[in-house]
Amino acid sequence: MVITPDIPTLKYTTRNCIKFFELIAEPVNQEILPGVSIRGWGYNGSIPGPTIQVYPGDYVCIRVINHLPEDTSIHWHGLNVPNVMDGVPDVEPSPRIEPGHYFDYHFRITNPPGTHMYHSHVNVAKQDMLGLLGGFVILDPHEKDINKDYLLLMQEWGLDGLEKGKKIEHGQYNLNPFTMDFNMFTINGKSFPYTTPMSIEYDDMVRLRLGAIQTNHHPMHIHGHQFLVEKADGNPINDMNRVFKNTILVATGETWDVLFKADNPGIWPFHCHISHHMSNNFTDGPGGMLTTLVYKP
Repeated sequence: MVITPDIPTLKYTTRNCIKFFELIAEPVNQEILPGVSIRGWGYNGSIPGPTIQVYPGDYVCIRVINHLPEDTSIHWHGLNVPNVMDGVPDVEPSPRIEPGHYFDYHFRITNPPGTHMYHSHVNVAKQDMLGLLGGFVILDPHEKDINKDYLLLMQEWGLDGLEKGKKIEHGQYNLNPFTMDFNMFTINGKSFPYTTPMSIEYDDMVRLRLGAIQTNHHPMHIHGHQFLVEKADGNPINDMNRVFKNTILVATGETWDVLFKADNPGIWPFHCHISHHMSNNFTDGPGGMLTTLVYKP
């Protein structure tokens, strides 16, 4: 199974061979650093929302309950679903979900194993930038060779009331979803040094699943290793076309699955290579969009 550090996996029940999930869109106070929280919108008390994990051929029913003060929807980003289930009500027959109401999205998983995302597609400039997104992973039932499998979702935030370059005081901060002047950066809803390290062991085959859905692009760089680019937007890359890299640009709306062999023990950074994305409010780093790979002794 896939581990999303700092983010839960969404539980489900099975009835009549259908997997039933429930997502609650609601205001969330997300702690991004100890004592520092953002007032955003998320799912089931979390930003990003909980990770959904399914298999090819599964039939799913995902009930989305709206506890927000305005209409919302969910778009299943990169998934091949019927038009009415795609979650873009201003264009498609898919409905808006009004406050206090719910909608059941139901469809069969027809994509191959790979990494996708879900996010709001109503008032996108506001709702996505307040945090309405999460990971959607299609697992391979026959996979045997991967020892560690991690999902990392990158986000950027505009916190009101922060003077650039000043230490962040404890408290809860409102977000400005319409700013292009971002001052905080997170992986799975946490800023370094509050990100949870990814534990690996020597000789592990490790997969990192990378995704972004908001405004910025993020060149993600690994130290001490080279990774093989395995999948793009959930689609497998032919063996002959795969390349080794140590930095990959995760553009908004993209997912990438990369593989590497754990053969260089130590504690290794994995981070966005845009300099101010590795800071907390432009203060001395390291901070922001950075986490670590830690070999077990």
